[in-house]
Amino acid sequence: MGASSRMRGSTGEAANGSRPGLSWSGTVDYGPGPLHRPTSLDALRALVGRSDRMRALGTRHSFSRVAASDADLVTLEAMPGGIDIDTERCTVRVGAGVRYGELVLALWEQGLALPSMGSLPHISVGGASATGTHGSGDRQRSLASSVRAIDLVTADGDLVGFSREADAEVFDGMVLALGALGIVTRLELDLVPAFRMRQAVYLDLPPEQMSDEGLGAVLASAYSVSMFHHWDGTAAQVWVKQEADGAPDPMPDAWHGARRAPGPVHPAPDMPPTFCTDQSGEPGPAFEVLPHFRMEFTPSSGAEIQSEYFVPREQVGEAVAAVSETVERIRPLLIVSEIRSTAADDLWLSPAHGRASACIHFTWRSRPDEVRAVLPEVEAALAPFSPRPHWGKVFTLDADAVRAQYPRLADFQALRDRLDPRRVFRNEYVDGLLGP
Repeated sequence: MGASSRMRGSTGEAANGSRPGLSWSGTVDYGPGPLHRPTSLDALRALVGRSDRMRALGTRHSFSRVAASDADLVTLEAMPGGIDIDTERCTVRVGAGVRYGELVLALWEQGLALPSMGSLPHISVGGASATGTHGSGDRQRSLASSVRAIDLVTADGDLVGFSREADAEVFDGMVLALGALGIVTRLELDLVPAFRMRQAVYLDLPPEQMSDEGLGAVLASAYSVSMFHHWDGTAAQVWVKQEADGAPDPMPDAWHGARRAPGPVHPAPDMPPTFCTDQSGEPGPAFEVLPHFRMEFTPSSGAEIQSEYFVPREQVGEAVAAVSETVERIRPLLIVSEIRSTAADDLWLSPAHGRASACIHFTWRSRPDEVRAVLPEVEAALAPFSPRPHWGKVFTLDADAVRAQYPRLADFQALRDRLDPRRVFRNEYVDGLLGP
């Protein structure tokens, strides 16, 4: 009888036999469980140490099966969170289960901030870092790039610390690791001094701006830019986020030929703008502007599926034009698309590894079979641009094609062999894409 089977009949704080449930979108069943909720580090270490297989489950915002398993899962939501800020070093140590919306409030009170945030402040620091979550901005790297140290529970239940300085040869492979190396319990992040931002939304970007040059200029025109569109040859909305400190002039009425929205809007048709961050152009704390959605609201019904592909930043217009050839197949399934940019980073499994990237995102209606049927056509259109899919979203690219995009994959595989030789943290998704 395996260790996982033994735990299914045990009692105590480490195991309660509950099912993991579904993702936020309702489209991913994380497995039969059980889902364990340890309330202490010692309980977590004991749980992992006697497990044959174990996966960590975050806030359930992924659309792929990156966290799903037919074996035991563990959530850190009942673990002590802890936000330990070092104002002199401009860093913070934070529990992996802490959500960004909680973290940024504590940082602001100490005069500090994160340089970037994802669209949702509802996601956990550990989960977002592990899957490559990112914000938008030519100068902004993935959220995992801010991680400078981690505490990791390895397959034998040991707690081991790794840092950018002490483990320079392998650290770029350890943070964005898809949960394949162990259970990250705490992370240390680089911070910046607190700053203010302002946001305005512009409507109807002219079609002539949808070229490589035009899109490049728009994406480079502010601290963070997101373009929402419906594959009709233009961008319906351009969300412009500017640094407000030292910018006395109000945000203009026109932006690259687009006109300023007369009032707040939501990216998705028929959704109330109440869920969205402030669009008045008035300065406020950066954390209130960088996400698209407010922490105190659920941003949508969750009845959606998301896909996203990273392509070279300088080819964004060509890539958009190529996908536009498939619009008749896309439109019936589409809620909205988004174009963002992100800076290159050095993380081995980052979709932005080694290249500045444009991110072409699709929010689909919750029709899984139809979405999976159309994705190969979208991916074929993007094939000339060496697309790298977001690990936490839905794609159908062949595993060999995905692996070919990661020049440090062999190094990651060697690191996994070293830290998890028994493959305690494997699942079908990781084995299928990265190799067993």
